[in-house]
Amino acid sequence: MDKPGRPVAFIVDGFNLYYSLRAMEGLSKKPSRWLDLRRLCESFLPSIGRHLGVRAELGRIHYFSAYATHGMRDKESADHLRSYIAALAATGVSVTMSQFKYRDARCPYCKELFKRPEEKETDVAMAVKLLEVFALSEASIAVLMTGDTDLRPAINTARRLFRQNTIGIITPFLRHTTEMQECGDFHFKVSQKLVQSAQFPAQIRIPDGRVLTRPPKW
Repeated sequence: MDKPGRPVAFIVDGFNLYYSLRAMEGLSKKPSRWLDLRRLCESFLPSIGRHLGVRAELGRIHYFSAYATHGMRDKESADHLRSYIAALAATGVSVTMSQFKYRDARCPYCKELFKRPEEKETDVAMAVKLLEVFALSEASIAVLMTGDTDLRPAINTARRLFRQNTIGIITPFLRHTTEMQECGDFHFKVSQKLVQSAQFPAQIRIPDGRVLTRPPKW
């Protein structure tokens, strides 16, 4: 009789992943952002299972990002992202959107003050979700898909509070850091091959009847 499977929860830094995919597109000249995140996460399950000696099953996927709406050029990008978010939600991905806020910054050349938009709340939301996944017994294996070292304190806290649980790290393309690799019980990288094999079709019909079309250059 097969051993019961162990669900794996994925916590995805959407902004980190987005800019990773942009960099991938610049090198490969292949559109990459219309990414089926569920298929990408599923592709890591065999490797996770082999590494831990368990039958890994897909648990919930938690995606965190923000709409960049602070500039005229960002409106089209935000509209494209809304289509993508709708596609993710249609495949069962849990989406949490944060916001941009402005802070004072000084130009290093002219020394003038200006307002710089910065993404806020995503790191904290991901950190809280990691603790929530373990505290509510959603899964005993959690994987953070990010290269952001700001999450290291949350990972260390989760490891201290839930010693019996497992934390993995998957770093997006060109976002690999030794610091993040050392945080996890295991570590994998997102490759161009995996991304290209996990793209949504050009058009997707979602449950509410809408047809989502892949944005240009995505």
